[in-house]
Amino acid sequence: MRSVSSGEGGTQAAQKGNDKAIIMTEIKTLIERDIDRRGFLKCMQWAGAGVVWSFAAGVPTSRLLGAPKTRAEDFAFVQISDSHIGFDKAANPDVTGTFQAAVDRINALEKQPDFILHTGDLSHLAKAAEFDTLDQLLRGLHQKQTFFVPGEHDLLGDDGKQYMERFGQGRNGRGWQSFDHKGVHFIGLNNASQLEGMGSIGDQQMAWLKSDVAKLAASTPIVVFAHIPLWAAYPEWGWATKDSAQALDLLKRFGSVTVLNGHIHQVMQKVEGNVTFHSAMSTAFPQPAPGTAPSAGPMKVPAEQLRQVLGIRSVDFVAGSHRLAVVDSPLGAA
Repeated sequence: MRSVSSGEGGTQAAQKGNDKAIIMTEIKTLIERDIDRRGFLKCMQWAGAGVVWSFAAGVPTSRLLGAPKTRAEDFAFVQISDSHIGFDKAANPDVTGTFQAAVDRINALEKQPDFILHTGDLSHLAKAAEFDTLDQLLRGLHQKQTFFVPGEHDLLGDDGKQYMERFGQGRNGRGWQSFDHKGVHFIGLNNASQLEGMGSIGDQQMAWLKSDVAKLAASTPIVVFAHIPLWAAYPEWGWATKDSAQALDLLKRFGSVTVLNGHIHQVMQKVEGNVTFHSAMSTAFPQPAPGTAPSAGPMKVPAEQLRQVLGIRSVDFVAGSHRLAVVDSPLGAA
């Protein structure tokens, strides 16, 4: 991107506004050109049965949830996101009920997942009562092992103190972490501290990430989970991470990288070389598709349609494969 000079004449404030408009236009142009040239981008409001997405060499394939699997998996895990416990507006006045539906759906899986990932915004206002309610709901899961990363709503008021005390114990810094499971390296990032309206990883966490992956062989499959997208899903609404390119550069030597996030409350997918990006549905409320509304925020849909745009995600891993089978399952699916 070219640099933008402040120029001469006019007020400084007016020039800054012009500069910002130029920069955002160029970002949007670069993103659109990049997606057209090198990637795959899919955005949809899910309805009916869940769909399994698999990617090989950047080519997506799918099957309906419930269709027979074509190969056995080594293990599976489930992603849930954006439970927003405490939210009570028209978009969903019963987020506790829809989260319980997610719990029931996970418990009803034919094979229980090895663990669960929650990709942030556990609470709506980071209040003690909201975290208490979520904790009680999580106790109803058959699978008790859950890994968390915070969303920006979990950091409100006390800069994440309560979140860290309850869900970040034993983690690094402000909640980042990594662990290995059956040959796969998982990395949980806190990118919910926002900078200029977008997510941010920051220097301290970036240095930790560099050290964390330095010891790994390039053949190690990597799964990154974070709250805000690590790709430019829609920067105009803050659906991007300002320093994500630096983080992804640290991961480019690996043959298989999968990045999971929440925040945008809908399924969006992109393939970029050996990296696949997946954004998940919320268990609380949907948000509009990028650019279809004046701004991001809770979107009200007819009550009978709500559970078709909320859901969970399960992921199957097969050793020796460069792809994960991703199943997005609406809460209202049969």
